Amino acid sequence: MQDDKRKKELLQLFTNISGKTKIVEPMKKIHGTLRDRDAVEREIALVMREILEQGFFKTKLKPIQLARLVSAYYAGKNDTEIARELGDEKLSKTVARARVRLKLFRELDFKMPFDQDRMEDLLLSGKTMKEVSEDLGVSPSTLREYRHVIEQRDDVTIDPFLERIKDVMEDRDLSEQMTRSATKDSLGEAIDITEAEMIDVT
Repeated sequence: MQDDKRKKELLQLFTNISGKTKIVEPMKKIHGTLRDRDAVEREIALVMREILEQGFFKTKLKPIQLARLVSAYYAGKNDTEIARELGDEKLSKTVARARVRLKLFRELDFKMPFDQDRMEDLLLSGKTMKEVSEDLGVSPSTLREYRHVIEQRDDVTIDPFLERIKDVMEDRDLSEQMTRSATKDSLGEAIDITEAEMIDVT
């Protein structure tokens, strides 16, 4: 009797996998609801709207564009590629500033052609940006970009919002791992994995 029940459960699993729509109930309870990229971006956009409405930073990008920026960043896209995804390659500088404001840093953001501590000391010395940039041997616009990176790194104002976004992205990663696991080429592997998870639940 138990074997018949198990066969029915596995048959239902195979039907669901082939349809690529949902996973059997026991696995849902473990992993949560699977969500596609659009759903994830809509959720992030809601957080972005809160950030913008509360005036934590200004940008010409809309909440949904900021959400796509986050998604593309985690997908490994550079600023130009992200701007292209948003429909305009000329937005790359806007993307870069918004990305830094959201603490989505790249290694290059901190590769400064001068000592970072010296820059910070000079900025606090009362000198103008032009004077500091001359002392450091860079243009005022370049200096502003580096100062922006340091300021955003140390600013904790929007950290609670960023934690919520991080949670959404981690949930998406888990969902993608779940989907890959459920659609493996070998049906036998799918049986083994699912049986193990069913046993864990019961």
